[in-house]
Amino acid sequence: MSTRTTPTRIDLKKSEKLTVEFADGKRAEFSLAKLRTNCPCASCRAAREAQSAKPRRLNVLGTFNGETAVVSAELVGNYALRLEWSDDHNSGIYSFEYLRQLAEQ
Repeated sequence: MSTRTTPTRIDLKKSEKLTVEFADGKRAEFSLAKLRTNCPCASCRAAREAQSAKPRRLNVLGTFNGETAVVSAELVGNYALRLEWSDDHNSGIYSFEYLRQLAEQ
């Protein structure tokens, strides 16, 4: 893991946001809505891809409006964070590399 993707501090406020500080000094703050909307699991990715292939009439994804909260979080090895959401979704594993990419979008 490089300093770009190595977290030195992870701060989760379960009903607000996730803050990650990386070893290279970058500090990234994510709203829970952004994290839930960008869940990296296979089913969420497939839903986003299907949505982006359709004409944009109604964006079903991205409707997480603050009512979604993190129920629990756990480290996965030394490379990721798994979040369990209040909507019973728990299959997303957010690698630190993926979080860094989201921070740079």
